[in-house]
This record gives sequence, C-alpha cells and structure tokens, in this order.
Amino acid sequence: MRVLLALGGNAMTNAEGRARPEDQIAAAEVAAGAVAGLIAADWEVVITHGNGPQVGNLLVKNELAAAVVPPVPLDWCGAQTQATLGFVLMNALDAALAARGVDRRTATVVTRTLVDGDDAGFTTPTKPIGRFLPAGEAAVLVEHGEVWEDRGEKGWRRLVASPEPVEILDAPAAQALIEAGFVVVANGGGGIPVVRDGADGSRLRGVEAVIDKDLGAALLAETVGADVLIIATDVPHAVLRYGTPDAEQLGEVTVAELRGYADEGHFASGSMGPKVDAVCRFVERTGRRGVITSLDNIISAVDGGAGTVVTPSAVPI
Repeated sequence: MRVLLALGGNAMTNAEGRARPEDQIAAAEVAAGAVAGLIAADWEVVITHGNGPQVGNLLVKNELAAAVVPPVPLDWCGAQTQATLGFVLMNALDAALAARGVDRRTATVVTRTLVDGDDAGFTTPTKPIGRFLPAGEAAVLVEHGEVWEDRGEKGWRRLVASPEPVEILDAPAAQALIEAGFVVVANGGGGIPVVRDGADGSRLRGVEAVIDKDLGAALLAETVGADVLIIATDVPHAVLRYGTPDAEQLGEVTVAELRGYADEGHFASGSMGPKVDAVCRFVERTGRRGVITSLDNIISAVDGGAGTVVTPSAVPI
C-alpha cells in the first residue's frame, strides 16, 4: 500500500516559525521519525513538502542584493529549495530508518510541474508573497520586472501568478525510483512551474509563479497511484466554525459533505481551504481516501483512524 505524505512548509521550521538551518534540520528529524514509523509498518511512502518559509528567505536575499546582482527568479527559488529540503529530509530519513533497523534508500527528484501559459493568473497576478517593503526598495525590484502593489500603511507587497498544476513532468523518474524501493521526496512546493514553448511545445521554460503545494500534492498522489493522500498540518482535524464556541472537529466525512462545508465558507482560503480542496480533488479523481491531520497522527491516519478522513461515499473504504 502506498501513501503520499504532504508535509507543510511550516513542518520544516521550529514552533515559532524560524527557518534557520538548525531549525529546519531539527524539524526534518521529527518528520522523519513519523515517516520511519509508517515504513516500518510496511507502508510505501512518497513525500512532498511545502517550501514557503524557505523561498521567503531567498526572496529576502533577492531584495537585499537587488541593487548589486539580478534577483533569482521564482522557478530557480523553487528548484533550490526542492534540492535543499530534499537533502535535509534524506539525511534525517536515513538516520531514522537506520535507528529502526529498516534497510531502505532515499532519493530526491527535483520536479517540474507543467502549467498553462494562458492561465489567467499570468495576466493578473494575485498571490502575495514575501515581506512588505517601502516604496523605494520595491521600485528597485519593479525595475527588474517584478509586480508589486501598494498595500497602504504596511508598504508594498509582491504579487505573482498561482496557476493550476496540469502535469507533473518528472513523475516517471519518481515512479521508477519508487518501484525500485526508494523512499522518494518529490514535487516540493507544488513543483517548479514550467510552460511549453515553441511551435511543437517541445521546449520548456520556467515561469515566475507559485503552484499551490496542496494541489501539487493531490496531483502527485494521483499520478504515482497512491492509495492514501495524507496532508500533514499543525492541527489534528479540519474544523467547522473555527474559532467560535461552536467549533466542531471533523472526523470521517464524504467528499460531497466536505465540499458543502467549503461552499458554506468554513475553511479559510489562506490556510485550511487549499488542503480541503486538494483532498477532495484526490478522492473525486481516484475513489481513494484522503486525510487531513497532524504529523503525530499519521500512523493512525493511514488506516482512517485519525484526522479528517475523506471518503468518496458514506461506505468506508
């Protein structure tokens, strides 16, 4: 049985959100312990991860150096963080597996994800990224071709496209490694966004965009034939009426019920909303099970015993 485990970008930072190298290594060791438990229980595990804090660090470096060297484009930031986080996760996984006496190798695939060059987001970027800057500092980056917007008292904020993931181009490489028995880390940060160029579409070009990591996880899970998609976050369940006295944790729920709750506005667009959408997409497209839960619950979650368990129908699968 194969599980696709999606680690949030904040799962690679400390509890206060710091992303120093030592913080990321320590967080990876915690995640690796949970993953090793799954593998020891005879689950085949594929890992993907967020990279928001890590890309954020690179953007700060871009901003500080913009008057001296050209900023590194977002697709390069994605590639760098995929490789760096993959390296950190592999080291942690190797140690955790060895501690359990499990003989498994690890591998990271730097992964490109195809998006549509005509996606509306490229015409009107709407996804804010990075920190707020004063007008003068933002102007330097605008001169380098970036899109920034005046957000009033807070300052200026960069806006980029967030296109739909269409195809995970390097999934065959990941699949070959999975079939060879490797624990694979792939498609970090939703994938490096690329579009097709040329009359026959044979040329690939990276683009300034951010793919939603949860939607990327759902597509990867579908593509590699995962039996279960687990989106690991910092809470054990999705919650109805979050932050109110009537808050209610969701256990097992059908995909239709969960879509209904989403339509009623129960899940914030910047946090739980994308996770709910991603799990629903996976369940709708595959007829398999999706789970939203915290990292410490993932061993129980794979069998449907913890978290918000999303099924295609009221009959457990």
